Amino acid sequence: MINSLSGRFLILTVIFVMLAEIFIFVPSVARFREDYLLARLERAQIASLALEADDMISPALEAELLKNAEIYNVVLRRDEIRQLALSSPIPSPITATYDMRDPSGMTLIANAMRTLIDTEERIIRVIGNPVRDGGLLIEVTMDEMPLRAAMLAYGRNILILSAFISIVTASLLFLAVRILLVRPIQGVVDHMKSYALAPEDARQIITPTAGVKELRDAENALQSMQTQLTGALKQKERLAQLGGAVAKVSHDLRNILTSAQLFTDRIEGSDDPLVKRMAPKLVNSITRAVNLCETTLAFGRVDEPAPALTRVNLAQIVADVIDSERLASGDHPLSFAEDVPASLVLRADGEQLFRVIFNLVRNARQAIVATGRPGEIAVTATEDDHAWQITVTDTGPGLPKKAQEHLFQPFQGGVRKGGTGLGLVIAADLIRGHGGRLELQRTDETGTTFVIQLPKADLALMPAAQ
Repeated sequence: MINSLSGRFLILTVIFVMLAEIFIFVPSVARFREDYLLARLERAQIASLALEADDMISPALEAELLKNAEIYNVVLRRDEIRQLALSSPIPSPITATYDMRDPSGMTLIANAMRTLIDTEERIIRVIGNPVRDGGLLIEVTMDEMPLRAAMLAYGRNILILSAFISIVTASLLFLAVRILLVRPIQGVVDHMKSYALAPEDARQIITPTAGVKELRDAENALQSMQTQLTGALKQKERLAQLGGAVAKVSHDLRNILTSAQLFTDRIEGSDDPLVKRMAPKLVNSITRAVNLCETTLAFGRVDEPAPALTRVNLAQIVADVIDSERLASGDHPLSFAEDVPASLVLRADGEQLFRVIFNLVRNARQAIVATGRPGEIAVTATEDDHAWQITVTDTGPGLPKKAQEHLFQPFQGGVRKGGTGLGLVIAADLIRGHGGRLELQRTDETGTTFVIQLPKADLALMPAAQ
C-alpha cells in the first residue's frame, strides 16, 4: 500500500495539505488574538459607559463590570484628558504593552507567537481606539493567561479541522488517482505480463484505450514495440528453421562433394586430352562447393568459444600465415613482406588471431592471382600505450563498390565468384570477441588495406565511426 503509487500520493497529499494549513494557521491565530483583544477593549468601553451614566455606582457593580470584561483597569481619554474610568487591584506589575491601533501584520504574528510560547502568568496593557468615536484612546489592563488559553483552543480546533480536510482531500485524490492513473497503468502492466508469456501470439498485442494523453502515448509506443517484436520473433523462428535445414543440407552435401574429390584425383591421371583439360575446372568447382559448405557450417555455429587470451608472439603467427600462402600462390609472381618486431608479444587467442590474419592474407592473395599480374602483400604491426595495431596491405585491384557496401554482412560481401562473403564476417566477429575491431582503411585500384586493432586494457575499443 505505502510502496504503491496511489499510497505514496495519499501520504504526500496529507503532508502538503497540512503544510498549507500550517501557513494558514499562524496568521489565523494572530487574527484571533487581535479580535480577542479588540473585543476586550470594546467590553471595557461599554463598562465605562455605565460609569458615565451614573457616577455613583457601587464598588460591587464596578467589580462586576470589570469581571465581565475580564480586565483590571480601564483608562478612557476624552478631549486630551486621561481618565481612569474603572479600576481594581492588579495582582502583579505590568510586563508588556500592546498597541492595537493599526499594527502591522508581522507585529501581530510576532506578538501572537510570543503569547503562545510564554507560559508564565503576565499582566499586560492593551491600547486601542474606542469604537463609534467614543474618545481618543482606551487602555485596559488584563491577565494574559485567558488569552493564551483561548488561542490554544482556537489553534487546536484549526488543527483538527485541517487534519479532517487533509484526510478527506487525500482520500478523494487517492480515489481519483486509482481510477484515472493506477488502474490504466496496471492494465498496461498486465498486458505486458501476458504478452511476455506468449510474445509470438499477435492477440496479446495491446490495444490502446487510455483516455489520458500520456498513457495513450505509452500504449501506442508499447503496441508499436510489441508489433515489431512479434514480427521479428516470427522471422527469427523461420530463419532458425531455414538455418537448420541449410546446415543439414550443407553437411550432407559436403560429404558427397568430399567423395567426389577423391574421384577427381583419379580422373586427373587420365591420358584423355579432353579429360585433362576439363579435370582442373571440375576440381576447382568441387573445391569451391566444399569451401562454401564448410564456411556456411562454420558461420551457423553460434557457439563460437570465447577467446582464450594468452601472451602470444605475433611474428611467429604472421610467419606461419605467410609460409602457408606462399606455398598456395605456386608459381604466380607474388611477393610477401612482413614488418613485425620479433619481440612484439600481445594478449590474444593465438588460434583465432591466426584465422583472422590468414583470412585477410588469403583474400589478398586470391584477388591478386585473379588479375594475373604480379603483386605484393605486406603485414605490419605497431603498438602504443592503448592498443596493438596489425595492418594487412595488398597491391590488388581493390574491392568492388558492392562489396564495400556489404563488406561485413553475411552472404552479401563476397568478392570472388562463388564466394559467400562469410570470411570477413567471421574475422570481424573474432576480433570483436577480443574487444577490438577490424576496419577497412582504404581500397582503390592500387590496392586494399585492412587494420586490426586490439586493446591493451580490459575495456573494449570505441566502435569505428560510421
